[in-house]
Amino acid sequence: MADEDKKDFNAMLNDSKDMPKIQTITDQKSIEKYGGNRMYFAPPIDYDKVMRQIPCGKVITVGEIREYFAILNQADFTDPITAGIFVSIAAWASHQRSGNETPYWRTLKANGELNPKYPGGVEAQKERLEAEGHTVIQKGRTNIKYYVKDYEKALFVLT
Repeated sequence: MADEDKKDFNAMLNDSKDMPKIQTITDQKSIEKYGGNRMYFAPPIDYDKVMRQIPCGKVITVGEIREYFAILNQADFTDPITAGIFVSIAAWASHQRSGNETPYWRTLKANGELNPKYPGGVEAQKERLEAEGHTVIQKGRTNIKYYVKDYEKALFVLT
């Protein structure tokens, strides 16, 4: 996202558009990739609600949230594109509020990767995760990425 300082992320967070909804997809490659044709779309506020549940010392991945929504709504999978966008919106909305913070830094990308699109980038997320007891490691030489070491041991399980 660009021009974050000019956007009202809390308005975006509360704009559900036409969601939640389930869409039947017909693209065979996508059906094979995601294991079915029933794709769920969760509104942005639902991502925020889940992200608020993650306690200090625990983490979750966007994929885990997507899987939770799919199961909850009898879908085969949750749309990955809107999921990434809506997690970022939740993070920026929290950043713009004074108080009532969503602990967005506990929501990781796949394989425990830190999210460079969060407020302050990976450095700010790294600092907050380390303050909660996590170890953040760097991988790569040219395309450097940061990950929570052994993040699987700290995964929060949604029920």
